[in-house]
Amino acid sequence: MRSQSLRAWQRVAFDRYQRAQPRDFLTVATPGAGKTTFALTIAADLLHRGVIQRIVIVTPTEHLKAQWAHAAERMGIAIDPAMAGRGLLAADFQGFAVTYAGLAANPIAFRVRIERFRTLVILDEVHHAGDALAWGDAVQEACEPATRRLALTGTPFRSDDNPIPFVTYAPAQDGTVISVADYSYGYGEALKDSVVRPVLFMAYSGEMRWRTRAGDEIAARLGEPLTRDITAQALRTALDPAGAWIPAVMGAANTRLDEVRRHVPDAAGLVIASDQETARKYAELLAPIAGEKPVLVLSDEPGSSERIDKFAAGKGKWMVAVRMVSEGVDIPRLSVGVYATNTATPLFFAQAVGRFVRARRKGETASIFVPSVPMLLALASDLEQQRDHVIGRAVKDEDDLFAAEADMLAQAEQSESASDQLGDFEALGSDARFDRVLYDGGEFGHEGIVAPGSDEELDFLGIPGLLEPDQVAELLRNARSKRASKSSKPVIIEPSAFERQGDLRRELNALVGGWHHRTGQPHGVTHNQLRSACGGPPSGQATTAQLQKRIDKIRSWAMKASG
Repeated sequence: MRSQSLRAWQRVAFDRYQRAQPRDFLTVATPGAGKTTFALTIAADLLHRGVIQRIVIVTPTEHLKAQWAHAAERMGIAIDPAMAGRGLLAADFQGFAVTYAGLAANPIAFRVRIERFRTLVILDEVHHAGDALAWGDAVQEACEPATRRLALTGTPFRSDDNPIPFVTYAPAQDGTVISVADYSYGYGEALKDSVVRPVLFMAYSGEMRWRTRAGDEIAARLGEPLTRDITAQALRTALDPAGAWIPAVMGAANTRLDEVRRHVPDAAGLVIASDQETARKYAELLAPIAGEKPVLVLSDEPGSSERIDKFAAGKGKWMVAVRMVSEGVDIPRLSVGVYATNTATPLFFAQAVGRFVRARRKGETASIFVPSVPMLLALASDLEQQRDHVIGRAVKDEDDLFAAEADMLAQAEQSESASDQLGDFEALGSDARFDRVLYDGGEFGHEGIVAPGSDEELDFLGIPGLLEPDQVAELLRNARSKRASKSSKPVIIEPSAFERQGDLRRELNALVGGWHHRTGQPHGVTHNQLRSACGGPPSGQATTAQLQKRIDKIRSWAMKASG
């Protein structure tokens, strides 16, 4: 019946569910792929066949309750998104929606409601059931008597030791256990099927200056190999609304959005901020740049959900928000994003990128502006990597992506205020420079300094808004080669010592990144192996000769692997 209108992956997953008729079923599908339609198709079929009498949908946010209710109504299913506040379900509804927090407030009461009828429970973004032990316990207690349970997630699971209720785990070779999905549909597959948009990551670097709590003044270039603390301080300096980096990047993002809107008139942009105070300042900065006042979404203000819905249905250019649109909220016209938050976990990054990838028509692309810091660039490069929920994972290196995820994820998911782990901190100034574009596993850019507003920057910002993926790649290659061949008599300037060191560090990092894509080995592990083999301090303090020796060493590894 409904399966006739399903996408190919939805039909395969639906048929698998139909054959197995399981009590529990976990679907992992990339954001924008259509998990809601898939789940409601199963719900409609189970209702039609009399397998269930009632549907309970558990969501991460209040806004998503209404979004699910609207989607269900289009499928002929009446869901009440406000029942939890009244305690009673009217006879003309076939089910209700509740948040994980609402479920945890009184799990026994919801258990009673669920066990009174043959019930299907849909657990939307089920990784939230592991956010806190109380939430997981509540889901387990309330939903245990359900006739069927359908768990959905579109983002990588956390890497902690809180098991997700009703998820199957299997032992891995390293002694950990990992989640086992009944059906998985990743971003790479969805991209091949034209279900999601390809993403252009526009990376911006620049010079940062700040004063530490000890009174020391530090200057560093965003994107250079730095210690973790220095990188975090440089990133916070870039994101400071009083500096020059944020206005410059917003201006570039607005230029990109204007170009996209030439071909897609209702295309919109989103700035994701770290906290509410900063979001308000970003909105003030963006208004004169965009030529109109952006929509500001703060969850502690009344009417936030209504503003999101109005923006989604309208033609306004920009929205500025903290977290209400980082997961699950459906604004298909979002095409340009500014990732202006210091939260850098794989989970949060995937959720944020997921807001921009939903395809509406053939040829649409997404453009996301990011600070040029190693962690974010690695996440952008690994966009197609799929991760499971790992319990008992051993962290082998301080640069392992999973090393600090538990604390950072708690920060991202339990608070909208940016934590200040670095103590007193004063940003003194910043500037922005276009660094490179990351697209389809490749990097594209120009040699030398590329200033905001320059022709060199416009080579990349001016890419048309409707193109096939191979056309995007061709334009990026042409932009790079055209600029490189423009001067027939180039002036050769010998680089200074510190410029030479910077070039070598970038070359080393690129080779380590390539080795990661080839072997799957974390970047930090490779850097440590190179230090062991060649000697010397970390690359941030290494001499030119030491850096060159490590470059030669990793190239020799690559040659041996190829042979």
